Amino acid sequence: MDTMTRFAHNGEIEIAFEDLGGAGGDPLLLVMGLGASRFWWPEGLVAELIGRGFHVVAYDQRDAGESTHLPNRRVGSPFKALLRREAPAYSAEDLADDAVAVLDALGWERAHVFGHSMGGLVAQRTAIRHPRRVLSLATSSAVPSDVKGLRVLRYLRLACLPRFTRLHYPETPQGNLDLAVALARILVAPGQHIDERDVREFVDKEAARQVAGFRDREAQSRQIGTKWHGGPLSQITAPTLVLHGERDPLLRVAAARDIAAAVPGARLRTLSGVGHFLARDVWATYADELRALADRADKQPQINLAPRG
Repeated sequence: MDTMTRFAHNGEIEIAFEDLGGAGGDPLLLVMGLGASRFWWPEGLVAELIGRGFHVVAYDQRDAGESTHLPNRRVGSPFKALLRREAPAYSAEDLADDAVAVLDALGWERAHVFGHSMGGLVAQRTAIRHPRRVLSLATSSAVPSDVKGLRVLRYLRLACLPRFTRLHYPETPQGNLDLAVALARILVAPGQHIDERDVREFVDKEAARQVAGFRDREAQSRQIGTKWHGGPLSQITAPTLVLHGERDPLLRVAAARDIAAAVPGARLRTLSGVGHFLARDVWATYADELRALADRADKQPQINLAPRG
């Protein structure tokens, strides 16, 4: 396992990625959500995936982790950026191309792609824009990639959003840990217990690499403010799995149902008692589901799709 940071390039943008283990297994690319570094993929979930025969690589989206952060602009809060007509910095296509840049740097012609939260959005768009590169697509806790503007609001639990604006902690080691705990407590299913043990690994890894975590609201606004000009979900040809917690406090289950309804042949799996946070009680189930999805992809005839410009 190579735990050193490596970099892919999409033009002038550097995309940080890391080999998490399982060399020789089926290639699996992990895409994390809004403002989150790759270090927020739990080690326990990664171990389950490696145990199911995957070679796992995770990367930082632009404006997160160790990847390139764009110059600050006055773009407002992430919520305002989501509803703006124009993208503040770059397009949704750019984020999908970043994922493919990582595949290129790895020498992976094709890979299984698993995205969580906004990472699921990027994974969907990667499967649409680069169908020849995606063996299978899995999303969890994500909204449909072709829903725009105010229509996104139908999927959000708006009562949850003010809690994010009240997250103010000092930029100290303890403050960073307290912030991660508070964030996780917003995202877990109601009543689910979370403490420092559940997030310390993420915080320690970010501290070791001098990663700022969730403090850069301008970067989050640039990410969430991207606009998609590509095709609909119905264009996805890769075998697709849609995962969603039935007690997700941020996104309604309707988001997952609509993704699964739009993607031909997609499998929908909702989990009772599960929230938006990747808590340990879902790791084995998610790994089993991704293994079954990859096995289904192996049996699907390869389609010779023309490259897209």
